[in-house]
Amino acid sequence: MTIRLQLVALVAVPLALAGCASRSDEARRTSLAAIATPLAAASPAPAPSAGARCSDPTASLRPPAALPHPGAMPPGSLMERIRRRGRLIAGVDQNTLLFGYLRPSTGRIEGFEVDLLREIARAILGDPDKIDLKAVTTAQRLPAVQSGAVDIVADAVTITCDRRRQVAFSTVYYNAGQRVLVRSSSRARGLGDLGRRRVCATTGSTSLQRIASDPAKPVPYPVAQRTDCLVALQEGRVDAISSDDAILLGFKAQDPNTKIVGRRLAHEPYGMAIDRSHPEFVRFVNGVLDRIRRDGTWKAIHRKWIGRLATTPSPPRPRYRD
Repeated sequence: MTIRLQLVALVAVPLALAGCASRSDEARRTSLAAIATPLAAASPAPAPSAGARCSDPTASLRPPAALPHPGAMPPGSLMERIRRRGRLIAGVDQNTLLFGYLRPSTGRIEGFEVDLLREIARAILGDPDKIDLKAVTTAQRLPAVQSGAVDIVADAVTITCDRRRQVAFSTVYYNAGQRVLVRSSSRARGLGDLGRRRVCATTGSTSLQRIASDPAKPVPYPVAQRTDCLVALQEGRVDAISSDDAILLGFKAQDPNTKIVGRRLAHEPYGMAIDRSHPEFVRFVNGVLDRIRRDGTWKAIHRKWIGRLATTPSPPRPRYRD
């Protein structure tokens, strides 16, 4: 594999993991790996108009009847620009085990979302390894797309009406839901039992907004990167983490002294974010996602990364708006 990982600064996060001898060194290193990648800041998105309508934020642009052959992209399209460049540039997370995770032993980012992006690189360039991965934080995801720092982002981005006014989205590639992770010894059964307790989530996430608005009045504890929440829970600085269950599954695998509790607080449909000025690329990506749903590739990728922790479902059904 020749995937090139574009990273700027490695930030070591010190942590004393006293009393955690049952955890492997690999799990400790995984929970601590954090890379900050500065990206060009985008101009703030215009405030949505009061009359803006968004009846179904997950409905995306219909794919073409047939995808072009790899290496033969339509002139003037973003796909042709990517073909000439010779690499797809993608924004991903680097500390979400199973989805987008920096493996310390190899220095490579891997996971479910990375393999989906590799299929897009294959469709454009004929080679899934022709992809450059840029590690982004939760708050950097949309600005990275808007500024042109990346061609696409696949990083557990929940599709919402507000976000759709800022970027375009593919069809849904994964259905997650917000839940709560606590230490195994905790008596909390959900967010409602965490009033006046600190609950961690990443800055810019829908999870953080829901923590702040919960009637039990838990105290939001915002952090830049997802593994910062796991570190904060292990150090006792927070009482819980509230995030998508897909993310919490990875945390639980990293730290067996935790448990996921409570019902789903919200539906979290993930879509790939693309700049709004490239509808042809949105349609192309939707065509690739449609193909891998039908030919079994989506299920194979899910089984590879998530199957040992959760049953592999049928892929999300696409919804189109034109």
